[in-house]
Amino acid sequence: MEWTGNLGTGTSGYRTYSRNHDVRGTTADLPVIHGSADPAFRGDAYRWNPEQLLLTSLSQCHMLWYLHLAADAGVTVTAYSDTPTGIMVEHPGGTGEFTSATLRPTVTIAPGNDPERAAALHDRAAEYCFIARSVNFPVHHEAVITTEQ
Repeated sequence: MEWTGNLGTGTSGYRTYSRNHDVRGTTADLPVIHGSADPAFRGDAYRWNPEQLLLTSLSQCHMLWYLHLAADAGVTVTAYSDTPTGIMVEHPGGTGEFTSATLRPTVTIAPGNDPERAAALHDRAAEYCFIARSVNFPVHHEAVITTEQ
């Protein structure tokens, strides 16, 4: 991670620098993630912020475990998307934290698969997800299962 927001005078004042930064992987082949702060904290709305990346990590981890468990259970998933949200609180003085996150996966399964079985796999995925197991707030899921037509 590298801060790219020095506008010429560094952090000489709260409004004198950009919150922009670039996240690079350990190999040159990975695309750069352009980051910033949330716009409420003088960040760039066209760049990823840490709060979005945390929710995305939760969503990715859940999906990857779900797909693994579905394959093991003989449930054929043909599409998967998610729109995760989080609840944060801010305290006087500028501190704050997430108090919960909710994943809302929409899963499409192949005809002949059991939607109830597919839905139950979300509970198991939640038990395995390393990221969800590492945070100090509850991560809920509200899955929608549809069968491919």
